Amino acid sequence: MPVSFDLVSNVGTVISRRKLPESVHLPLSLCLTRLMPRPILATIHTEALRHNLARCAAAAPDAKVWAVVKANAYGHGIERVFDGLRAADGFALLDLNEAQRVRDLGWRGPILLLEGVFEARDLELCSRLGLWHTVHCDAQIDMLAMHKTHVPHRVFLKMNTGMNRLGFRPQAYRAAWSRLDALVQVGEISLMTHFSDADGPAGVAAQMAAFLSATEDLPGERSVANSAATLRHMAATGADPGVACASDWIRPGIATYGSAPDYPQHDAAHWGLRPAMTLAARVIGVQELQPGDSVGYGSSFVADRAMRVGVVACGYADGYPRVCPTGTPVLLDGAPTCTVGRVSMDMLTIDLTPRPHAGIGSEVILWGGTADAVVPIDAVARSAGTVGYELMCALAQRVPVHVD
Repeated sequence: MPVSFDLVSNVGTVISRRKLPESVHLPLSLCLTRLMPRPILATIHTEALRHNLARCAAAAPDAKVWAVVKANAYGHGIERVFDGLRAADGFALLDLNEAQRVRDLGWRGPILLLEGVFEARDLELCSRLGLWHTVHCDAQIDMLAMHKTHVPHRVFLKMNTGMNRLGFRPQAYRAAWSRLDALVQVGEISLMTHFSDADGPAGVAAQMAAFLSATEDLPGERSVANSAATLRHMAATGADPGVACASDWIRPGIATYGSAPDYPQHDAAHWGLRPAMTLAARVIGVQELQPGDSVGYGSSFVADRAMRVGVVACGYADGYPRVCPTGTPVLLDGAPTCTVGRVSMDMLTIDLTPRPHAGIGSEVILWGGTADAVVPIDAVARSAGTVGYELMCALAQRVPVHVD
């Protein structure tokens, strides 16, 4: 069956539609050439998603796996990632609209609302869509007590073990569990918490001890492990048995999308993760600089030698961080190089030195890439003083997206 690819403008208008055989996989260079007039493209790598999910599952072989798709699948798009993540045991997300979208894709398995409901009427849709939901405060228990349903709800009772965002403190946890257990509106109660320092030296020991103490002898499945805890602190990873996480459900988020949860201590390659998104563009202009010539707004970069620079069709309006300084890594026709000068709204500038014959039309990978040529999104994020999460979520709507 032929697959349709839309030729779109940079404001999303379909210009034409082309039919390609189902077996054809468009290489990045071809996509950049044919799919849009402005040469920039984000590619979502389905096989990388499958690989990363399996990698996380292997770290906790006895646990079930939530595929976390909050924030529109960390900016990748729920519909775009669904095929790559459908091997998960369930999907975890934040709001009812996202849950409806997952159901519309044909998913009949568990869906968990990670922050629970915000209004009493949300419980009606939970009943209709068969959603599981987090309970983290007394107000949510009050809503459940007033809810009329023929099917008891599966809830995940959240404990605040030190993160101090959502959840009942350990000393109040059993009382909350007892209230839920007494409600006819509630069926199974699962127990959960969230680690604040699984990615750093503090680790999970203190929070895990508080959780285990407060939940001792309580029935129900446990869900405690985020990406960092899954890769660093599960027993199967070689963690100290005395502090290893015990989790019936793991919740890998950022690792699923190919970012290292504990960067820069470890990078994605260390954990065997692959980029799930590549942002690429092309050189649209070339300038020959002489010593003393400056580049861009504020003249923040001044050439100390004769050099060629390329202007790339990507800027902060596409989601590339404006704060990235000179020296932020990119790939130019597969060769490592870096940005020079300030990032503009629609353009940025790179050093063409590593590829003397590079020019207009040369391919530039801003983050992501293939196995043999990758710009880690974590490295770009660190250059911008942020984390890979933010870059993924900030991909602009005007950037065309292809799923391979």
